[in-house]
Amino acid sequence: MFENMKIVLADDHPLFRQALTITLKSNFNGVEVFEAQTIPELEQHLSASSCADLLLLDLDIPGAQGFNSLITIRRSYPDLGVVIISGFEDKETIHKAMHLGAAGFIPKSTPVPEMVVAINEVINGKLWTPDGEFTNNEQASNADDKIASLTPKQHKILLMFADGLLNKQIAYELGLSESTIKSHASTIFLKLGVRNRTQAVILLNELQLNQNTFGQPADT
Repeated sequence: MFENMKIVLADDHPLFRQALTITLKSNFNGVEVFEAQTIPELEQHLSASSCADLLLLDLDIPGAQGFNSLITIRRSYPDLGVVIISGFEDKETIHKAMHLGAAGFIPKSTPVPEMVVAINEVINGKLWTPDGEFTNNEQASNADDKIASLTPKQHKILLMFADGLLNKQIAYELGLSESTIKSHASTIFLKLGVRNRTQAVILLNELQLNQNTFGQPADT
């Protein structure tokens, strides 16, 4: 067993966080668990706990934008292992999360002993999914590849497009000139193979969690 780990747990269900925290502390000696229930809280913990060993992330917490949150975290903290813990457990969701950089995917319906096994596997540098089918050679969808090709700043600007911000508003928020934002926009459109903001946002939305597409999440 591993000792003195620092684990960040990001989930907006208090009872689930409490139960998982108890599980972690009873199975990993000296583990520190930092809890977050929104993306802003998660960002605060990650910036303050740069030496965190593992992030357990629910893709559907407030402030999250589906898989885009995973992309952002993986780029900002490339050395941090990220395990998705989710009420969604269909193969499409699992494999997309893994392709976008997750080290593991644990459905919330997973029995506690198996969750412990999964976390141990990830800490040991292995990938873990419920069916064990995923490998690093999984093929990504075209949309995944295009979004993943963006730089961190380009991805942030694309998310701001999705929020409906104008170029001058984005420039103000990022401390850049409006002409620089326009230049970034042109590069974004080129990488995504689209002609305008609307098409770019449509492509971005393919990475959003959608209950109608993925099915109802399991009860937590």
